[in-house]
Amino acid sequence: MTQETINKVSEKMKEAIAASSCCAELKAAGQEWLDAVGTEKLADATKKLLQELEDDVCALDDTMAFFDSPAGREYFGEERAAEMVKQSQEAKAKGAKYCICGACTAGGAILDMKAELA
Repeated sequence: MTQETINKVSEKMKEAIAASSCCAELKAAGQEWLDAVGTEKLADATKKLLQELEDDVCALDDTMAFFDSPAGREYFGEERAAEMVKQSQEAKAKGAKYCICGACTAGGAILDMKAELA
């Protein structure tokens, strides 16, 4: 893993952790990874982080389906759910493949670097 990759992942991981949408498990795995940078623990922390990202980062299509479902409309309210569907459709048209929340956007960027993390 190059220093450039470490820097990019560090930046995106900090963004994910700071997002209000970031779950506790991803925050913990992300912080563990950040703490492991520069140590012999980095390889193991990277494996854990990637697994957590794969478990937690949502595909945009799945997110849109939830926003547009009865459960999504009940949870967010009709108006907010409709707006989130619209924002998701616009993001998809621009090439996005992950949920548009801060945690998924940053986490997805890290997943896109998976080959560089190996």
